[in-house]
Amino acid sequence: SIISYINLLEKEKTLSKDGKYYISILKNKSERLKNIVSDLFELSKSTSGNSELTIENLDLKTLLLQTLADMEDIITNSGLDIRQNLPAAGVCVNADGKKLYRVFQNIIDNAVKYALPGAPVFITLRMAGKKAIVEIQNTASYEINFTEEDVLARYTRGNGLLQEDGIGLGLSIADTFVKECGGEFKVKIAGNQFKVIVEFKTV
Repeated sequence: SIISYINLLEKEKTLSKDGKYYISILKNKSERLKNIVSDLFELSKSTSGNSELTIENLDLKTLLLQTLADMEDIITNSGLDIRQNLPAAGVCVNADGKKLYRVFQNIIDNAVKYALPGAPVFITLRMAGKKAIVEIQNTASYEINFTEEDVLARYTRGNGLLQEDGIGLGLSIADTFVKECGGEFKVKIAGNQFKVIVEFKTV
């Protein structure tokens, strides 16, 4: 309702320059609040066992490429060098496509936010026996002084700050969604290298 009224106000031609500026702030804040409420709602449903799953046969390579394409503007604006190492053929697993899309979106968004400017972000999809493994690795732009367990705790962020664009639920949601779909979610830290690993059994 708030967002709808803000959209109506944006169309008013009699607004002053200051009025338009204040409305732009309202719009950003309301969109952020909407995202926070959505995150809390999804996390609450998943952790309480009330989340609906639609398990289907998915190609992880296609899903990763789709996620990257949808985030193209964000990645381009970040100036980061995204380096893909994907197999020639598809890699199929059984999972919920919407939830897994959200997982990759959150992980890539996390890498974009906290990667060292100019440093490459590596996105790898590989096979290990009967497992499909996705690895997303970046070089942190800050000193990593926390553990793998710390970064998966809710309401915490990698650099220790709760900034304007989130409340520290991104990786926690990704972890919950992957496990809900029957996969494994891991975080590995080595020096200033931050790696997220998602594993599923192949079909």
